[in-house]
Amino acid sequence: MGEPALRSATNLSLVLGPILMFQGRRLRRTIPRLPEASGPCTGLVSGASPALTSPPLKLLLIGESTAAGVGAAEHSEALVGQLAHATAGRTDRAVAWQVLGQSGATARRARSMLLESELEFTPDVVVLALGVNDVLQMHSASVWRTELRELVSVVRERCGSVPVVFAAVPPMGRFPALPQPLRAVLGLRARLLDRNAQRLASELAGVFHSGSVELAPNQATALFCAGWFHPSPAGYRLWVQHLSAVVETACGFSE
Repeated sequence: MGEPALRSATNLSLVLGPILMFQGRRLRRTIPRLPEASGPCTGLVSGASPALTSPPLKLLLIGESTAAGVGAAEHSEALVGQLAHATAGRTDRAVAWQVLGQSGATARRARSMLLESELEFTPDVVVLALGVNDVLQMHSASVWRTELRELVSVVRERCGSVPVVFAAVPPMGRFPALPQPLRAVLGLRARLLDRNAQRLASELAGVFHSGSVELAPNQATALFCAGWFHPSPAGYRLWVQHLSAVVETACGFSE
C-alpha cells in the first residue's frame, strides 16, 4: 500500500471517532501496567576479539517502553541486551551498552531525555526505538518527521557524527491487545509513520532504517508478554534479528 493510500485509510479515524475513543478508554483501563526491565542501564557483552586489539563497540539505545525493556525481567532479555549480544556475535567485538528508555516516550520526549541524561561514553552507534506513543497520540506524519529530524540533530550535537539507526515502528496492526477497528486504524498509522522514518533515513547522511518486522497472525501471541501489548523476550529476539544486521552495516562491518 502506497503512502497516499495509507493516508486515506488512516482518515477512517475521523469516521470511526466515537468507536475508537470508546475502545481507547477501555484499553487504558484493561491493559496491565508492567514494570520496566530491572538491573543497570549500562553493561558490557564480551566479544571474540582480544580486548587489547579491539576496544568495545559502544552502543546507545534511546526510546520508549521497548527500550526500557517492558515485557522482560532484565535488560539482558530485553531489546538492548539482546541487541548487544547479537551485535557482538556479528562483529566479534565486545559491546558496551547504555539505554535511555521511558514508558510513554515520544520522539519529542526522547530528545529531552538525551539532553537531560549523563552518557557513560561517546557512542559508536545510536539506535532509536520509537513510534508507538507517537501513533497513540495521533501525531501527524509531518510532526513525526520533524521530531525525528530534531532528535537526530541532538544526537549529533552530543555524540558527534555517529551513525544513527531507526528501529522500525512496531506493527501495531498485529498487537493482540488492540480490538478492531482500533487495531486496523493504529496499524495503518504505524505503517505511515514508519514509511516517513524510512524516507527521512534516506535523506540524512549516516542514518539507517532497520526495515519493518512482519508478524503472521498465528505467531503474534507467542511474541507478546502478559497484556498482549509489549514484546516478550521471544518478541525482542525476533526484532533483534532484523535490527542487528542494520547496526552491523551502520558500524561499517558489512555492506
